[in-house]
Amino acid sequence: MFAVKKQKGESEDRLIARFKKKVLNEGILLELKERERYKKPAERRKENKYRIKHAIELEKKRNY
Repeated sequence: MFAVKKQKGESEDRLIARFKKKVLNEGILLELKERERYKKPAERRKENKYRIKHAIELEKKRNY
């Protein structure tokens, strides 16, 4: 868990933007979505396999 304190002279909008950025960087929303429903082990393996394949393809495109 983390806390975001308002800095001197900072607007509420900027404070909310910093909070949202921290939440995204920490991966809290992704973890929440993953925990919303139960996934069978076979489904998790399939997702991991897809993620690895996708990461390899992106790396190939970057190095091309």
